[in-house]
Amino acid sequence: MNEAVKEAIRTGKTALGIEFGSTRIKAVLVDESHAPIAMGTYDWENRLENNIWTYSLEDIWKGLKDCYADLAVDVKKQYGLTLKKVGAMGVSAMMHGYMAFDADGKLLVPFRTWRNTITEEAAEKLTKEFSFNIPQRWSIAHLYQAILNQEAHVKDIAFLTTLAGYVHYKLTGEKVLGVGDASGMFPIDSTTGTYDAEMVDKFDKLIASCGFSWKLTEILPGVLTAGEKAGVLTKEGAALLDVSGRLEAGIPLCPPEGDAGTGMAATNSVGVRTGNVSAGTSIFAMIVLEKALSSVYPQIDMVTTPDGAPVAMVHCNNCTSDINAWVNIFDEFAESIGHRVDKNTLYTTLFEKALEGDADCGGLVSYNYFSGEPVTGFEEGAPLFMRKAEDHFTLANFMRTHIYSSLAALKSGLDLLFEKEDVKVDRMFGHGGLFKTKEVGQRIAAAAMNTPVSVMETAGEGGAWGIALLAAYMQEKEQNEELQAFLNRVVFAGESGSSISPDPAEVKGFESFMERYMKGLSAERAAVEALKG
Repeated sequence: MNEAVKEAIRTGKTALGIEFGSTRIKAVLVDESHAPIAMGTYDWENRLENNIWTYSLEDIWKGLKDCYADLAVDVKKQYGLTLKKVGAMGVSAMMHGYMAFDADGKLLVPFRTWRNTITEEAAEKLTKEFSFNIPQRWSIAHLYQAILNQEAHVKDIAFLTTLAGYVHYKLTGEKVLGVGDASGMFPIDSTTGTYDAEMVDKFDKLIASCGFSWKLTEILPGVLTAGEKAGVLTKEGAALLDVSGRLEAGIPLCPPEGDAGTGMAATNSVGVRTGNVSAGTSIFAMIVLEKALSSVYPQIDMVTTPDGAPVAMVHCNNCTSDINAWVNIFDEFAESIGHRVDKNTLYTTLFEKALEGDADCGGLVSYNYFSGEPVTGFEEGAPLFMRKAEDHFTLANFMRTHIYSSLAALKSGLDLLFEKEDVKVDRMFGHGGLFKTKEVGQRIAAAAMNTPVSVMETAGEGGAWGIALLAAYMQEKEQNEELQAFLNRVVFAGESGSSISPDPAEVKGFESFMERYMKGLSAERAAVEALKG
């Protein structure tokens, strides 16, 4: 097997996926079986500068180079080979945000990431204008807010894109986006596979009096669908990626995608009535729809799969950060009494303990709001734990409460889909840190959503693997073969993952918890106000 892998590396019968996550850049190289054969990583953090969450261009390129170098080292270490050839590759990144460039390619203002909640006025006005939910993190909301704020740079914009679109452009010279990532910039018409023409026209009319020299479609990236070729790695691009100069140019690239789309590919949830939950620092769930929603909901984003099918998405800013903070407290306690415990063991022990708790958490309630939570209407957050004296306050219930809390805001959005829109889901896949401990997160998520939740062995590979699969699809698909068919045929054949169905008692318990959670939002709001500096 090792020799077959070596031959694939030597001959370039591989696919490379690189994803810029919020805290880690990851590169995954796959062989002809589409299994990961090498990996590289680079840890990074966004920074708050002048009240803007951002990454510098220097951060981006240092991260990419170091991540690729780490991958090349892994290839050398495992197989004794220098990485020179790759069959196909793709770039993905966190969706949304705002990267605006002038005609000379100069970044006009620091990169504004999805994490910023500074576009409330623009988002509300565009939602009303379009009769379509425009969340604060979308690129068009950032653009319109800059216009409303009369920012001087707007008149000079020649190109507006996402992080994935920017990196792809520098590697290939092509100003394009995959439709999934593009759907987080501006609404997509799934019948045409590009920006909604009617809404584009409305936006151009809305800003006509400003006197800009550009029209919206002149500054947005072109939209491509999964399977289409999106350019090749140029010599300049190869130099940006591999400082050693060993990587050969000419590698074909698939359309750059967002983390939502790559998560769908990595969990085989691009087909109608499939969905996935990605649970890490933030949490989002996506369901591929059979039909359009009847109403506009501020809690629900409408995006697309990498091949352009409509997707309902609930995106929450907060998930595991508060759990991590409490685990760190337990870690500190263990160290203080001279019983240092491996962190993974500590997480596993505490998560498994949660399953011993009461289905309704014994009356306890918590809020994991490290930052604001738009789904429940919070611009700022303050982590909060509450109980009454008579509540069943045990370690099991304490941990169960925090896991419930990590899913609660998400559940409030999904309930709109299930109850008001009668959306059906045949299978839901879980991936991300919340699902690392076997059964625990999976079982509780099944109770929260009252639907079976599956976890695949491969799901831990994440979005970098997902974009590698999309690169492979571009290169290997049969004529007119759809993405779902390709994934079923060559990647996930015979693999359905381990599934857990919801326990009726736990479903009822989660509903009881949600009643307390929704009632207690007034206390969370009071805490935010009371703790302001």
